[in-house]
Amino acid sequence: MAARPVEKFAAHLRELREKRALSQTKLAELAGLNRNYVGDVERCRRNPCFDNILKLAEALNVSPSELFRPFDKRK
Repeated sequence: MAARPVEKFAAHLRELREKRALSQTKLAELAGLNRNYVGDVERCRRNPCFDNILKLAEALNVSPSELFRPFDKRK
């Protein structure tokens, strides 16, 4: 069974965070978000709004489009 879009997004977010050796707490701090919110996004309990996607991308030092890389059909 294929992963749901929210699962792909969450897994990629976690992968990017872990590659940068950031805890959920540190990522939340850098993004100006609550740690519980970041954890909920990574566990597919929340869908991030556009503003928070931008905050997460900036905190991870990636373009917002990088967060959607698992959906790139050109791969």
